[in-house]
Amino acid sequence: MKKIIIIGAGAMGSAFSIPCADKLHEVFLVGSFLEDKLIDEINESNNYHPVLKCQLPKKVNVIKFSEFNDQINKNIDLLVIGVSSKGIDWIGEEISKFYSDKTNILLLTKGLTIINNQFETLAEKLKKILNQKGINNPKISAVGGPCLANGLANRINSSVVLANENINLVKEIGKLISTEYYSTEYSDDIIGVEVCAASKNIYSMLIGASEGLSSKSLSDEIKNKYYLNTAASLAYKAVSEMKNLTKKLNGKPETAYGLAGLGDLYVSSAGGRNSKMGYYLGQGHLFKEAKEKFMKDVTVEGADLALAIGPKILKEFDINEFPLLLSVIGCIYKNEKLEISW
Repeated sequence: MKKIIIIGAGAMGSAFSIPCADKLHEVFLVGSFLEDKLIDEINESNNYHPVLKCQLPKKVNVIKFSEFNDQINKNIDLLVIGVSSKGIDWIGEEISKFYSDKTNILLLTKGLTIINNQFETLAEKLKKILNQKGINNPKISAVGGPCLANGLANRINSSVVLANENINLVKEIGKLISTEYYSTEYSDDIIGVEVCAASKNIYSMLIGASEGLSSKSLSDEIKNKYYLNTAASLAYKAVSEMKNLTKKLNGKPETAYGLAGLGDLYVSSAGGRNSKMGYYLGQGHLFKEAKEKFMKDVTVEGADLALAIGPKILKEFDINEFPLLLSVIGCIYKNEKLEISW
């Protein structure tokens, strides 16, 4: 039995606790400093998670970050980061206070950022934060793949890819967390996995918009019946762009065809927050209007990413090479109607 700490009690962090508990590990689900109310709700309802709408295993210890004391944060075998991309600076600061070089870190959080005018993965950002705190070689791995939180929470058969330049590290993690329903593959292309895992949030918005984008002249009834032609075309073009984007950011192009790319794009496009926002954009709503009217308190990862890296993308990328990416980012960042060239 190993000790696994998961920081971030949102949907994915909480769902991830289930295979860990099923492997009979000692599991602590730790809410961020913003999740005290959620932690109270879970504890008051005997580990029922109000977002996942399911019961977490009784052996999962659900605590507030203020309760994450020296007795708990020692001798950790696996430290799982499930905070939002906006919380990476905060969690990096907190980890630096207790991190041991014997501990593997697994990053559930997906995203890209810009540091010193260069695109960086969140794994690289976290590594730099820890380096600044005197931690020289943190063991940070990333996970990607078609695994929605609600499916995992209900033990639906799912597959993910764990990535680290040192393939042996992720194989160690895989042994800890793999179950009959949660299978793991391994990659040494951590850049490619993270680029695909992040960018698929943008592309899934576009595929979510496919009904609205399927025609400018036909009726809503006809578009609703037959838009899948458009969705399939956009999916193909999206994967092609993801391949080019991965290569441009120094990952392996073939990663776009794996679980973190094509696989994750499929499941994200079929449902979820990014696809839902895309639907509204495809219906002609401006992003700010759609966010305020339909998804006011919902985190849309693809939109957050577009706002974070949008200026650099729009300035430096060629519209002929990345027409879909620039169309979606322009729509979000400039708050313009979503249009693509066919």
